[in-house]
This record gives sequence, C-alpha cells and structure tokens, in this order.
Amino acid sequence: MKLLNAQDLATEAAPAAGALLTVANDVDVQTLDLTGVQRIDLAFPKFADGRAFSQAFELRRRLGFAGVIRATGDVLVDQLLQMRRCGFSEAVLRADQDPAVGEKLLQHYSGFYQGDATDLQPRFAKTA
Repeated sequence: MKLLNAQDLATEAAPAAGALLTVANDVDVQTLDLTGVQRIDLAFPKFADGRAFSQAFELRRRLGFAGVIRATGDVLVDQLLQMRRCGFSEAVLRADQDPAVGEKLLQHYSGFYQGDATDLQPRFAKTA
C-alpha cells in the first residue's frame, strides 16, 4: 500500500480527463460507470465513518475494479491494515500522521487466516 501526505499531493501529476473518479461515501458504487477510470478516491470525512471500507470492498470484489483505490480525508495509520484488506491501494494520511509508523504497522502481520478483497483464498486452503 502506498502512503501519501500533503507534500506528495503537491507534486503529483494531474490524472488524464476521465481517469479519476472522486466518490462521496454515501454513493452506491454499483451505480458508477467505471469505463476508463484508473483511480477512484474514496472519502473518509471523519475517523468513525467507515462506509468507504465497504465501497472499496465492493469495487474490488464485486465489480472487479483493478485500478488504484485511494483513501482520502480523515485517514489515520490505525486504519491502514484494514484499508489494504478491503482493497485500498493508496492512502493520503492526515497531516498529523507519521508515514513511517504506517509502514511499520503494515509490515507487522505476515498473513491472515481468512481471505480479503485482494487475496481471496483463505490461508487454510493455500498450498505450501
């Protein structure tokens, strides 16, 4: 998972027209036209509002979106592991969050027993 901060966004190149879709967390993602979309920004307006987790999971698992899904808004390092498991590929951290701490947290677990949005097969079903 790629972690970004305000400095990264300032130097980021603008995406091509139609390649970026910014989605509010109350939108039903199944109603979206994803033709030509390369990146979807999902919003976390506050830490306690997790609807974007469900949106990311639906985009990856049910709709098969293979592009970049970016978390924006009130994004804390505490959420990163769950974000990655729900299908997020990037996160723009809140200004007071340390990307180094986020990277360390993402490396803490080597695997999970159950499948998730990007690794569908449960651990018990994997061959050595």
